Amino acid sequence: MSVMKTVSVSNIEKLKPEKYYPPFIHHHRFRFFKRTLWSSIFLIFILFFFIFSPSPSPTHTDWEKRVTKSARNTTASSFTVLVTGAAGFVGCHVSLALKHRGDGVLGLDNFNRYYDPNLKRARRKLLTRAGIFVVEGDINDSQLLRKLFDLVPFTHVMHLAAQAGVRYAMQNPSSYIHSNVNGFVNLLEACKLANPQPAVVWASSSSVYGLNSKVPFSEKDRTDQPASLYAATKKAGEEIAHTYNHIYGISISGLRFFTVYGPWGRPDMAYFFFTKNILKGKQITIFESANHGTVARDFTYIDDIVKGCLSALDTAKKSTGSGGKKKGNAQFRIYNLGNTSPVPVTELVTILEKLLKVKAKRKVVPMPRNGDVRFTHANISRWQRELGYMPATDLKSGLSKFVKWYLNFYSASKKKSV
Repeated sequence: MSVMKTVSVSNIEKLKPEKYYPPFIHHHRFRFFKRTLWSSIFLIFILFFFIFSPSPSPTHTDWEKRVTKSARNTTASSFTVLVTGAAGFVGCHVSLALKHRGDGVLGLDNFNRYYDPNLKRARRKLLTRAGIFVVEGDINDSQLLRKLFDLVPFTHVMHLAAQAGVRYAMQNPSSYIHSNVNGFVNLLEACKLANPQPAVVWASSSSVYGLNSKVPFSEKDRTDQPASLYAATKKAGEEIAHTYNHIYGISISGLRFFTVYGPWGRPDMAYFFFTKNILKGKQITIFESANHGTVARDFTYIDDIVKGCLSALDTAKKSTGSGGKKKGNAQFRIYNLGNTSPVPVTELVTILEKLLKVKAKRKVVPMPRNGDVRFTHANISRWQRELGYMPATDLKSGLSKFVKWYLNFYSASKKKSV
C-alpha cells in the first residue's frame, strides 16, 4: 500500500503544470486582451478617417485667402472691384486693365458652355498670371455672393456676366431670363444689403434700340421695340437697375455696347466665325436686308470699350444707401459705347480676305426673322461730353490685331493637341 501511494503522489507531481495561475489571473488576461483588441480597432478607424476623409477647413481657408489677396488694392485711393463674367471677352480685358493700374480685382464666372469653355479657361490663365483670382460660381448663387461681400468690402461692381447672343434665344430662351434678369436682380440684392453699398457699372446692349429707324441711336431714343428676347432682357435690366437706384440708393451706370470685337473675342460673333470658315475654305453666309439692302454694324474695338468701362468706374459717384436703406438720391446714367462708324458686313469680309490672304466663299441670303437688326450706329456725344473719350481704333486696324491673335492662339492650340 505504501508503495502504491508513493507512486500516485509521484504521478500527480508529474501531471502538474510548470506554472500555476489562479482563476482570477486568467480572467485578467482575457480582459486585457479584449481591451487591446478594441483599442486597436478604434485606432485603425481613426487612422482610416484622417487618411481618407476630406479636410474642408484648410481648403476653405485657402479659398478665402485667394479671394482677399486678389481683391487687395495697392493704394488707399484704388478701387476694389468685383468683375462678374471675368472669364468672358470684355470681362477679361477689363479685369486686366484694372489690375494693371493698381485696383484690387476679384473675378466671378460660371464658365457655361454657350461657347467653347476652353477659351474661357485660357482667359482665366491670363488673369491668374496677373494675380487675379476668378471664383467659379453663378451670380444666381445668393449664398456665394453673400460670402464674397462678407469677405471683401467692394467699392465697385463691374457687372459683365450675361447670356449673350441674339439667335441662341430661339433655342434656349430660359437661359436669358436666368442670367440677364434673375441673375441681375440677385446681384443687386447683394449690393443693396452691403454696407457700404458699391457703385455698379453694368453692360447693357445696343440691341435695346431694336426696330428704331432713326440713326444714329441716341440714349434719348425710344427702346420699347426689342427685336429679340436678348434685347428684351437687356431692356428689362435697364428698368430693374433704375428701380434699385430709385428705391435703395445704389449708384448705377449702364453701358450700351455696340458690336465689340478684338483678340480673345467670342466665337459666336460674325468676324470670329468668318475668320475660322475662310481659313478652312468653308462657305460663309452674309445676310442682306429687304430689296438687297446693306447690313451694317458699328464695330467697336475692345480697347475702346475697356477705356469706356474704366472711365465709367472712375466717374461713378458713391451709392447713398446702407444695409438696404436709401439715404438720398443716387447717380443713374446710361451711355452708348460705340465707334460711331458703321461698316457693311460685306466690307468686313473684304478686310478679312486681305488680312488672311484667302478668298472667301460667299453666300448672300435674305436676313431671317431671328432677332437680328439691319444696322447699328451709335451716337456717342454723351460719352464724349461726360466721360471725355473718343474711340481710337478703326475696323481695319482692329481686325489686323484680331487676326494676328487668332493665328497665334489656334496654331499654338494645335501644337499642344498633337
